Amino acid sequence: MTDLPFRDQTGLPDDGRVFPVKEISLRVLEGEHPFHRAEKEAAEENWEREIAANPALFNGDLVFQNRLTFCDGVLEGEAFIVPYSTFMWWRRQPQGQRQGRGGYHTFCFPVIISSDNALIAVKMGAHTANAGQVYFAAGSLDRSDIVDGQCDLTGNMRREVREETGLDLDEATPEGGFFGSYRNRRLTILQRYRFDRSADELLACIAAHMLVDEEKEIAGAVAIRSSDPGAHPYNAAMPPVLEWFFAGKG
Repeated sequence: MTDLPFRDQTGLPDDGRVFPVKEISLRVLEGEHPFHRAEKEAAEENWEREIAANPALFNGDLVFQNRLTFCDGVLEGEAFIVPYSTFMWWRRQPQGQRQGRGGYHTFCFPVIISSDNALIAVKMGAHTANAGQVYFAAGSLDRSDIVDGQCDLTGNMRREVREETGLDLDEATPEGGFFGSYRNRRLTILQRYRFDRSADELLACIAAHMLVDEEKEIAGAVAIRSSDPGAHPYNAAMPPVLEWFFAGKG
């Protein structure tokens, strides 16, 4: 008997393990996301509590998936633009209840690899929504990532890496295609980028960028050399990626 991962109604393996993706089409539609329409008042009330606790939060826009399907390596989705406050309210829902609450959070992880085979990640600043967490330089898809009605995933990764670290993904070599990791209605899309610089050199470049970065979004950067999930205060999406990479599957 083959030990297959559980698959929910999307067709995505719902256990966090990393899997290859052959093709991606994530469309952004006009109109209101059903979750936003149904939960607008509750989201606005929650946002008042969020900004009272962290006044630095910004209620920008975010691409929030309404439908995802995965079949034969092809990932397809349909999304709407919602306020960040709506996403923050969705994020507050207990994980066991998200199945009936609508919505999927899709974001990209540019897996930055140094020439000496370390992974380069950042630690988020105290004023951010994920304060203190360690993960690859990344940010949710937003309106600026939409090109001809589709989510531009590589553009999103290039922008986020440049803004947070000062590194330019155009100077790195992409390795392989896209991969995914999915759990609790959160989909991480992965792409590996190898730099021809050592981990120490990349960390020095990031440190120099932090001195002139006005946003101060990150509190530092780290070189990761093992899959140990306790080595840093990782974001929940990180351990499956580290296991995949350091087990030689990535």
